[in-house]
Amino acid sequence: MKKDLVSISDLTGDDIRLLLSDAVDMKARGWFSLLDRKTLVIMFEKPSLRTRVSFEVAMRQLGGHTIYLSPAEVGLGKRESVPDVAQVLGRYADAIAARTFSHQTIEVLAKYSAVPVINALSDVEHPCQALADLLTIYEKRGELDGLTLAFVGDGNNVAQSLLLAASLVGMNFRIASPSGYTVQEAILNLARGYAATSGAEILCTEESHSAVSGADVVYTDVWTSMGQEAEAEERRRIFANYQVNTELLSLAKEDAILMHPLPAHRGEEVTDSVLDSPRSVVFDQAENRMHLNKALLAEMLGGLEMLTGYR
Repeated sequence: MKKDLVSISDLTGDDIRLLLSDAVDMKARGWFSLLDRKTLVIMFEKPSLRTRVSFEVAMRQLGGHTIYLSPAEVGLGKRESVPDVAQVLGRYADAIAARTFSHQTIEVLAKYSAVPVINALSDVEHPCQALADLLTIYEKRGELDGLTLAFVGDGNNVAQSLLLAASLVGMNFRIASPSGYTVQEAILNLARGYAATSGAEILCTEESHSAVSGADVVYTDVWTSMGQEAEAEERRRIFANYQVNTELLSLAKEDAILMHPLPAHRGEEVTDSVLDSPRSVVFDQAENRMHLNKALLAEMLGGLEMLTGYR
């Protein structure tokens, strides 16, 4: 693996499969001291529940330590320049997990930091979420290659990381979004290149029924992300026909699973009847954030090399 995880494109299909395999093993093993005397700095510009707790518990279960830095304590690009912050933290910590408004901030942190930088969410990608999602799908289906994931809603950071990850491992990806709200063209072109090698099929459409029909996985996310609050009313109007409800989910395969990264705006992008149904795996997704982060941290910080015969 590369030094940093800024984008899913920093990984290969083999890298992803290795991370998933390690995560499955670590989930079964529980606590063990692979990262004793290692420190992870968690630096967030946006609030979080799952991202912060999953990183903190993951590092603790691996025997390491975490330091959380709030926006007020750092002031990235305001109180202190991003390159300076990166170089200072690189002298103190063994890795940095950053959750930022701008993807460029993550890129600058990675450029100037001497230690690994993990994108814990930006406006362009959410790679740790996508990897945990693939872990969940693998657990439920026993495979990824050839499955079809249908994403209904905004072509946001989660959708873009999922698109890249799916195309790398040979999983078909369909996205149904209103005109003007689909994934970025540069991300789509990159994914198409991966798909040409892996055999994955990619479909972008405005028709949610077409995307969901026969799918193995139906995925949705909030229509309005953090930082877009001023657009909330307009987005509710534009996305009104993209709600995942019982009728839409019925078009997928009979054993299809429902996924959502949470938090959910119940009654908007998804109904209670679907989110709370037996087909929903949203809390398995949430748990798997921790197990995937353990595998990622162990790989990036060399922990697996310390455990003789781990693999």
